[in-house]
Amino acid sequence: MGHRFIFIAVFFYALLSFSGTPVFAHAPSEKIITQLPDSIRPTHYTISLNPNAAAASFTSKVLINIDVLRPTSNITLNAVDLNFQNVLLISSSQPDQQPRTPTNIIFDKEKQTASIHFAHPISIGAYALSINYSGIINAQTNGLFFVDYETPARQKRALYTQFEIADARRFVPSWDEPAYKATFALDVITPDNQMAVSNMPVSKETKLPDGRNLIHFATTPKMSSYLLFFALGDFARITDNIDGTEVGIVTQAGISDQGAFALAAAKETLNEYNHYFGMPYALPKLDNVAVPGKSPSFAAMENWGAILTFEYALLINPTISAQRDKEVAFITAAHEMAHQWFGNLVTMRWWDDLWLNEGFASWLENHITNRLHPEWSNVLNAVSVHDSAMELDSLSTTHPIVQPIDTVEQASLAFDQISYQKGESIIRMLENYVGSDTWRDGVRVYMKEHAYGNTTSDDLWRAVEQVTTKPVTDIAHDFTLQPGIPMIKVNQVRCDNGNSTIHLSQSEFSRDHVDKKPLSWKVPVTAQLLSTSPTQATQPVQTLVTEGKAVMHLPGCGPIVVNAGQAGYFRTWYAPEQFTQLANNFMSIAPIDQLGLLSDSWALGLTGLQPVTDFLNLASTVPVNADPYIWGKIANVYSFINRVYRHDRSGSQYQKKFREFAIAQLTPVMNQLGWNTRPDDSTATLKLRELIVDVLGQLGDPLTIAEANRRYANQDTDPADFPVELRKSITHIIALHADAADWEKLHAKAQAETSAMVKDQLYTYLASSYDPTLAARALEIAVTDEPGTNTRAGMISEVSTLYPDLAFDFAMAHLDQVHQMLDSVSHGRYIPNIASGSTTPAMIDKIQAYANAHLPPNARGSANTAMANIRYHIKILAHRIHEINAWLDKS
Repeated sequence: MGHRFIFIAVFFYALLSFSGTPVFAHAPSEKIITQLPDSIRPTHYTISLNPNAAAASFTSKVLINIDVLRPTSNITLNAVDLNFQNVLLISSSQPDQQPRTPTNIIFDKEKQTASIHFAHPISIGAYALSINYSGIINAQTNGLFFVDYETPARQKRALYTQFEIADARRFVPSWDEPAYKATFALDVITPDNQMAVSNMPVSKETKLPDGRNLIHFATTPKMSSYLLFFALGDFARITDNIDGTEVGIVTQAGISDQGAFALAAAKETLNEYNHYFGMPYALPKLDNVAVPGKSPSFAAMENWGAILTFEYALLINPTISAQRDKEVAFITAAHEMAHQWFGNLVTMRWWDDLWLNEGFASWLENHITNRLHPEWSNVLNAVSVHDSAMELDSLSTTHPIVQPIDTVEQASLAFDQISYQKGESIIRMLENYVGSDTWRDGVRVYMKEHAYGNTTSDDLWRAVEQVTTKPVTDIAHDFTLQPGIPMIKVNQVRCDNGNSTIHLSQSEFSRDHVDKKPLSWKVPVTAQLLSTSPTQATQPVQTLVTEGKAVMHLPGCGPIVVNAGQAGYFRTWYAPEQFTQLANNFMSIAPIDQLGLLSDSWALGLTGLQPVTDFLNLASTVPVNADPYIWGKIANVYSFINRVYRHDRSGSQYQKKFREFAIAQLTPVMNQLGWNTRPDDSTATLKLRELIVDVLGQLGDPLTIAEANRRYANQDTDPADFPVELRKSITHIIALHADAADWEKLHAKAQAETSAMVKDQLYTYLASSYDPTLAARALEIAVTDEPGTNTRAGMISEVSTLYPDLAFDFAMAHLDQVHQMLDSVSHGRYIPNIASGSTTPAMIDKIQAYANAHLPPNARGSANTAMANIRYHIKILAHRIHEINAWLDKS
């Protein structure tokens, strides 16, 4: 989706049913996976919609042009929570034939279908299926939904749609699967004073006798049903033009100026994508529609021509938006705009190839960000991207990128780090292996061959292999058809006659099954000798590790970085001698490889594959003037260790000792950064200042807490003391350490706030308190209407960051209310996820009991992962914390 979840990986903040799938042919060269009978295909939908926002309901009529491929007495299509009033089947090839009415209509709630039965078989040919029906407007982001939001004048309601994965069927009876592409024409009756937005521009507008408007939108290109979009509300729209395409940002009225940054970003991004894909954007306009609030499962959705994005990930609010918010807005838009080609123009045939949408959009978002904004140093974010993927992929509960998907519930669980971050990492590795120009040429071949069609992963590999002789398919199959992470072991480096020979072997990295028999991959590996001269770089050397081993030869002798540039999706284990050489020459290593060394040593240390204190020793030597990303990584690890110590039941003296150590490490960095923004600050410096302030606050640094309180108290009298770049960090510190009186003041501020974006942020802060009594108070508020429909689930998730057991038990005690907060994509993962940070053995049984009672057996992946994470956290407490304690005693 643009279902990016919380995986908007910007800077260092990233650390953190049917039985069977029949297949039928609709063209000689391809097959379609479907859960519907294979006798009918839709070609066009004409939808006439009449929404009643106040009543949260709608009436509608759809005329669906269909091709009957073989005689049948039944027409089965998807429909959920829709009531049919009138159904007719009209012959298009025999217009004199009387329309036929069904003898019976059977709704199957479990299969989400409506089966329309006729007395006599329908012969092969073209028909029009007419259905008058009504439905509900949902409170959550399923189908057509409403959002109530505060404005300075009053509360308002707007309507939007969200159809991925399978919620178009809540809006229109349809063949709601990605391979059933068709064209769509939408008309809608709207209040006179409101704006309607859909995929295509308005083609006609008529004033009705009652004062309302009848708006017709132009017909879409051939597309999948989940990409259809509609919105209605008190909106404002700003526009510009690029290469003949009208680009727009749609916001609630009165705040359109907050979309100026996103509009400029969309223009430059669209121009770059037009060039990269070698074919221009296909629609006459491209809007990005801002939605107040947030979803527990996604930030944005790539509807063709009308992207939906929650305000916090699109708009720049001058009262709270810092540099990292600009980067979030840019990267989110770049992700969704990439989908206009990868996903919309060319669509995966079935949900098992979801990564063809999400992995590529994730890769392109960073590719284009690095190209257009090199000053953001986003290229260094590649390490946190593969770290995020490896968090899930290193557990025994992981799954391949391409995985069997049989049901809607299973498909919803596929929106995870494997589809997004691992998919992105594999693409980056393959691009590095074949060369960026060659990769681009292969993508262009793929787009040209499959425009307006559906594909599988192999279609892409074949396209790339048309422009290269390298074994792309073999490598890609190893990394997409099997789960897990290779571990490349640098066993020996030998220098002979001024040349280095490296002996590599391939194992497998796992967090919870370290002694498992490793799988085998063909692994592209790049190595580089550290340069002894600051003016003369050494050239990287590339090889392919096959059958578990390889030997590399590099000119020169000295420390060698394996996975130079960090394009490879694997962990690198260095023999102690090699690791020591790199550690001793740490500042001579390129920043991205410094991050790689830190990341690998920390991950390997947590699993016991090398001493966990290797990371701490390395971090202790990093100078204050190191790249901001390096200090961002270190600060995030210190934050993680601090959270782990909160669960250590053996005593608090070591948490105090660790906090003193971490504060002593970070304070010189903070002193150099200072609290106030300087004219020459780089964007990385701006983000690091925000992070360091926040982490020092988490660590309980008294100086940071005192300064945050002083600045927070002075915000009205001295705004310079409360700069935009630090407002979130300062407010977070206030909330973390608030007593009951201060918490109630923040609560009153949240209640009075009229900006939807700021209000949501304040309620999230209320849920972040260190005080368990106040955390419990936040949970009680979360199940009321007070925070707003789209904020409540986020509050419970925020409490679970510090108190997973408290949040889980509360959610179970209020399960019906919590389930009502969730959209269809969140149902299988939300409850297990809020418990996944626990270190309580009993929580494993609680999650299992929840899964047994509420989740289908084939949709328990998130529950299994949550239980695996808890076991892993318990292992960290049992083993790694004691190593850190011993290290602290010696420091």
